[in-house]
Amino acid sequence: MAQSGINKDKFIVYQVFTRLFGNQNTTNKYFGSIEENGSGKFNDFTDTALAALKEFGSTHIWYTGVIKHATLTDYSQYGIPNDHPLIVKGIAGSPYAIKDYYDVDPDLAVVVTNRMSEFEALVNRTHQHNLKVIIDFVPNHVARQYHSIIRSTDDSIRVKDFGEDDDITLAFNPQNNFYYIPQQDFIVPEGHKPPVKVDAPYHERPAKATGNDVFRAQPSQYDWYETIKLNYGVDYLNNRASYFDPVPSTWLKMRDILVFWAKKGVDGFRCDMAEMVPVEFWGWVIPEIKKVNPEIIFIAEIYNSYEYHNYIKIGKFDYLYDKVGLYNLLRELMEGRGSAEDITRLWQRESGDISQNMLRFLENHDEQRIASTYFAGNPWVAIPAMTLSATMHTGPLMLYFGQEIGVTPTESEGFQGNDGRTTIFDYWGVPEFQQWINGGKYNLEKLTGNQKELRVFYESLNHFVTDNEAVYAGLFYDLQYFNIDGQCYNYDKDRIYSYVRYTDNQKLLFIYNFDKEKNYETSVRIPQDAWTNSFNLNITSSYKLKPVFPASALKRIIPASEITSGGIQVDLPPCSVIVYEITDK
Repeated sequence: MAQSGINKDKFIVYQVFTRLFGNQNTTNKYFGSIEENGSGKFNDFTDTALAALKEFGSTHIWYTGVIKHATLTDYSQYGIPNDHPLIVKGIAGSPYAIKDYYDVDPDLAVVVTNRMSEFEALVNRTHQHNLKVIIDFVPNHVARQYHSIIRSTDDSIRVKDFGEDDDITLAFNPQNNFYYIPQQDFIVPEGHKPPVKVDAPYHERPAKATGNDVFRAQPSQYDWYETIKLNYGVDYLNNRASYFDPVPSTWLKMRDILVFWAKKGVDGFRCDMAEMVPVEFWGWVIPEIKKVNPEIIFIAEIYNSYEYHNYIKIGKFDYLYDKVGLYNLLRELMEGRGSAEDITRLWQRESGDISQNMLRFLENHDEQRIASTYFAGNPWVAIPAMTLSATMHTGPLMLYFGQEIGVTPTESEGFQGNDGRTTIFDYWGVPEFQQWINGGKYNLEKLTGNQKELRVFYESLNHFVTDNEAVYAGLFYDLQYFNIDGQCYNYDKDRIYSYVRYTDNQKLLFIYNFDKEKNYETSVRIPQDAWTNSFNLNITSSYKLKPVFPASALKRIIPASEITSGGIQVDLPPCSVIVYEITDK
């Protein structure tokens, strides 16, 4: 049952929604403008803020929503064309409807004309705190009115704009950048009601295919109607026939865009909906970008577990979102459903040999907040699930800003609606997070006792992950199969889970209770074969069990024979975890 590990550093990504992170405006008007509700800025990531995030245990900051996207905010005085309200979601707009791949979002700048300089200063400041920078790369689709102003005014960018040389009479051409519905006008979906006055209709002829693979002139209001699909040489309406030789125009333009940001000092890209772009493109472009920076990392947002291995082996991604795998399974356990036995089945079936490539998380900008009534309703329910996500294997961990203080959306911000998520479409202030901002002090002074205690848990977990060799570089041994045969007292296979992480220098035993209400007094056994052959421990000796996370349980000295036969007796409160280090007496 032992699984191989890779001896590599484990890192911790702290995702921030850049527009919301530093916003201290408390107005929070429904569908409020930037003037009314405010917006965070690059400059809000001060030395004080970055030092606090580093002390918290972060190694990477994912600045979400950096690249310029469609918006209803008027920046025309700066030479930025306005977007039509019929094809924008919310007032602030979606950060995934990219308007110019070579520019940054003007909302995030104190001085709009200096916006790129302010971003470059943020990159430098982040690096000075020994933190790495991740930004989004959105390869599958762009805003319907995409046009690169920067590309046309910056002499150093010598590529043509997307669609500039397209043959718009053809539905598909391998060298076109977009897909077309010839001789048809784009029709705005029924049900879309902009929050501002519409003075004129929106014109697009011929209509272009919509971002979520909708190849008709009128998408629905539930589609990604504000975006257009990019063409990577795949003819979707002809059995997905592929045309990759010669290299499609879109491939070359995307390579140039990635090189542009890599040369800005970006250390990694979180690639939006990577599985909607052919894996062959990734297998070509990622090595191209690693010629610029061999240490740069690529993280794929991918929801088809059957494609996991392809996007690692062929696509050459460093890491994949583990959403449909571990996240979904743990969410069921946190909601009182599912079985802990499924964890074993999951890693064996989907990620056994690529576990080190799986990015684990319980919150991000797409998911409902743990503390919301739409999810667990209580941030403390996440304790066992978060600890398991962080320690089960050697892959990276991700937290979403405010998760560590139990951010709980309770009202509709505008387009996002009241759905348990922190908005990505609206100008807004996050009340709980503003308490931590504390006027730019970025400290705990205004947090409640419960928030402080929760944040201590997350900070302790972050450091536990990066300070313990068995976690960041060890092998994994699943104990579930050995403890569900009825020989262990009160070991509930549906609510209790256990495993060992180990190296030559360190052995850690993890025991979880996922039940939200029930206390378990139970025992956990370690197979004698594993004890002697995998862990290289002596069966005739006694060993000390030292609680290391949380470090509140009593130290115990137990004969090895007892551990492998009768088992280790433990008392597990609801939603708890205990981690023992096994050391010589």
